[in-house]
Amino acid sequence: MSEATSTDLYEVTMALSYLREGMTQPATFSCFVRTLPPERGFLIAAGAETVLDFLSGFHLGHEEVEVFAEALRRPARELAPLLGMRFTGEVRAVPEGRVVLAGEPLLEITAPLPQAQLVETFVLNSLTHQTTIASKCARCVIAAQGRDLVDFSPRRTHGMAAARQVARLSAMTGFVGTSNIAAVHAEDLTGVATMAHSYVEAFEDEEAAFTAFALCHPGPVTLLVDTYDTESGVAAAARVLNALGRGDGSAIRLDSGDLARLARRARAILDTAGLPQVRIVASGGLDEYAVHDLRRAGAPIDVYAVGTRVGVSADAPSLDSAYKLVAYDGRPVMKLSAAKTSTPGRKQVFRRPGCHDVIALADEPPPVGSAPLLQTLMRDGRRSTARGRLADARRRAVADLAELPATARHIRAPHAARAQLSGQLAALTERVRRRIEREVLAPFSTRA
Repeated sequence: MSEATSTDLYEVTMALSYLREGMTQPATFSCFVRTLPPERGFLIAAGAETVLDFLSGFHLGHEEVEVFAEALRRPARELAPLLGMRFTGEVRAVPEGRVVLAGEPLLEITAPLPQAQLVETFVLNSLTHQTTIASKCARCVIAAQGRDLVDFSPRRTHGMAAARQVARLSAMTGFVGTSNIAAVHAEDLTGVATMAHSYVEAFEDEEAAFTAFALCHPGPVTLLVDTYDTESGVAAAARVLNALGRGDGSAIRLDSGDLARLARRARAILDTAGLPQVRIVASGGLDEYAVHDLRRAGAPIDVYAVGTRVGVSADAPSLDSAYKLVAYDGRPVMKLSAAKTSTPGRKQVFRRPGCHDVIALADEPPPVGSAPLLQTLMRDGRRSTARGRLADARRRAVADLAELPATARHIRAPHAARAQLSGQLAALTERVRRRIEREVLAPFSTRA
């Protein structure tokens, strides 16, 4: 069974009704984030590659239709109009790694209405989760101010599929490694490893544990030093590294307590032992806020290992994202619900230096000195460009973050950059609003 059944039931009920009514003309749906979480000054676009993979393989065969029928408690023959459906549409999206702002389309799909409706759940899920995590990771990179970051999240992410995405997205935004073996293999990432407290506890003392670990693993090792008393653990690690001649490339890890104070003491112990090259790794409930505070405190920490709080984006675990119909059969449409108003029509985002963005209609000429963000990545249900490379996404993230206003990059109380609507889009929005009020709302008011 394919991932085509990864959808909400109401997508199926709507698609079936569209087919019954003969409503199969092209529809454009736009996926965007209405407003940013309070502690976000920007987002990093991510998830488009997952969406393209899904749409490339989207197909409703007998097995999928039977699953739909079972969920609806209806005979499979009644869902026969869905049988054989494939995605045949166009996808325009912001390439992964680029900075995006509130209201800007992350992705737009134009396809026959039933197709575009059925894929909503998967598209929205993929873009929302991955953009959430990529944005969190990017903030960690900003906070680290050039220090290395590694991903230690897989034990507490919301499922192993999410853990693999976190590893990929952390690499995309600038992390140097991950502990996740599956992601190392699948995405060609750098694997990183230390040891757990249980390993140290299994031995008679720390020095025996560190010696055994170092003898088992040639090359640099990272020794966890805070199982009992941190300063004693650092001293034991120093003795072992010196005795075995394994200082180069090795590290000690601090996982609890006052990390700034302990890092200073650890640095002093290591330097006194003639091991200035041994690095200090910090972990234990870290995210961009903790990293920012440690850097401001001048803690001599070389590597930050972030896990739970980043893997689930603990302070902002979701986004106010939406997947809205903006045009059907050549007719621009919009939603007027309070606090959830959408803008009509297929769109483009034009970026000028400094992330001064303009959200415009897709067929508008670009403003002087601007470049379009959305690119056509799929036509007729097939990729129209090569699969995106992680290295390219990382370069885009670096370049776009450098262009952001400094206030949008603040870790605490950022000032979110905002996009403007073009004159043509603003005028179309007003015309469509007036038409809805005249043709849809006014007759209802008269009857009431």
